[in-house]
Amino acid sequence: MVGGCGHVGLSLAISLANRAMSVAAFDINKTAVTSVGIGQLPFHEPGAELGLREALYSGRLVVTMDPAYIRNAEHVIVAIDGNVEDTFAAVGRYLASRQLLVLCNTLQPGDTARLEKLVADIGIDVDIAYCPERIAEGQAMTELGELPQIVASRTEQGLDRAARLFRRLTSGIVHMPPEEAELAKLFSNAWRYISFAAANEMYAIANDRGLDYERIRRGLIRDYPRAAGLPPAGLTAGPCLRRNVVALIQSSGAFAIGRAAVAANEGLADYVAGRLVQRYDLAHMRVGILGMAYKSGSDDIRGSLAYRLKHVLTGRTREVLCTDPLVTSDPDLLPLSQVLDLADLLIVAVPHPEYEALHTVKPIADIWGVTGHGVQV
Repeated sequence: MVGGCGHVGLSLAISLANRAMSVAAFDINKTAVTSVGIGQLPFHEPGAELGLREALYSGRLVVTMDPAYIRNAEHVIVAIDGNVEDTFAAVGRYLASRQLLVLCNTLQPGDTARLEKLVADIGIDVDIAYCPERIAEGQAMTELGELPQIVASRTEQGLDRAARLFRRLTSGIVHMPPEEAELAKLFSNAWRYISFAAANEMYAIANDRGLDYERIRRGLIRDYPRAAGLPPAGLTAGPCLRRNVVALIQSSGAFAIGRAAVAANEGLADYVAGRLVQRYDLAHMRVGILGMAYKSGSDDIRGSLAYRLKHVLTGRTREVLCTDPLVTSDPDLLPLSQVLDLADLLIVAVPHPEYEALHTVKPIADIWGVTGHGVQV
């Protein structure tokens, strides 16, 4: 498993090892390898740490920085970000004939074919498959066994080998040509990102009229299946959704609705800050931002729009104080109790469950509606 200490790679490695496969999680991050090797997760994922310790104790999982494990593997699963050239640079010199090379990262259209050519140029016979990851952070250990897995290869042998591998995890296998699988992954995240953008635009329309978007939304979706997919408003971000939309924009040269979605989602932080400037004398106030991860229940800050909100408010306020119950990678974060004590105004940027029972007399801007104070700003 190349990139085996990252979120996708390690979750997959643990799941395969817990299903009686011998797995080596290879990574070049020494700190992460050391941590994982003693049974400590480098990220927050419910249920994964127990599975990790069981896999290590049984001997079915090895965590290593030794690339020899790649050369000796039957299946090489790559779970690292980057373009196909970066992927090949990371693993190409360690590959051996008769291996199955599986890509799990998001690809641009045509990347599978490009990787096939790069491998052929070094003169080895390797089956190549594209099996995009579909899991959500915080639900990986459940979803790896429940969600259908897309399996794509340009050869029947590659398709068969990849399908047999992933049947260790799930009985649901969806076969696609690689070109369709590459677009399917991009389309899936783009669709979600666009739906969030639509919700954020509708939130602003309702809010500008002095109305509560979340109350409207809940009333609309109640016992009405055709509106069930309408999401709440919020600072929608993360390491994949926006990037996949941008990939579609770049590969197609168009995708106008994708461009509009990026503007709508990233503009929500500016909209909230602008509304608060109208309502409060922010220049003389300390503002506390509650939640800095990119989504609820996560410790991952990659692409988090809470940091955009912090940037927008810095300079407009006396001070911006930030907290998050899960994030450990930002040394500037303060304990929640300290932020509640010092701040004059609170903004819920991430709907962590820890904020549901928040008790304070200070004003709260909560576009998620997690605190029950309403979503208007």
